[in-house]
Amino acid sequence: THRRGNSSEFIPKCRTCRRQVREQSGEGDHHDGLSSDEELTPTEVDEFQKSKDNVLEDSRKIFEDVHADFCDIRKILLKFQEWKEKFPDSYCDAYISFCVPKLLNPLIRVQLISWNPLEQNFTELEEMPWFRAIEEFSDAENVSESK
Repeated sequence: THRRGNSSEFIPKCRTCRRQVREQSGEGDHHDGLSSDEELTPTEVDEFQKSKDNVLEDSRKIFEDVHADFCDIRKILLKFQEWKEKFPDSYCDAYISFCVPKLLNPLIRVQLISWNPLEQNFTELEEMPWFRAIEEFSDAENVSESK
């Protein structure tokens, strides 16, 4: 039978072996403390980028056959605001405040597909047009409720 040694003895030996292999092969881009298992090969990076590009291309097609009034968050919220002003009783009975998040969810998710907060030049959520539109709608809701 094979006895397993103490794992604390095994780790330094593995690290030493990997370091020696890197030094002999001339790999100079290793940083201590980072796992080489987590590093992607150029092929994996290319495959990921192609997959990401395909997803982004498909996401642009999702609402291409939808009328502009029904795929623009600001326009949708404007329709709700008009409904509230013209027919306040009906609007109140429809519990719109509960429906709006579910209605806007797919539209927002499509806009967030390419959003990556880990990138250096990412847009803050609060700066996105859909966020501002919802914020304005919420402010209008609060103003009309206080009246």
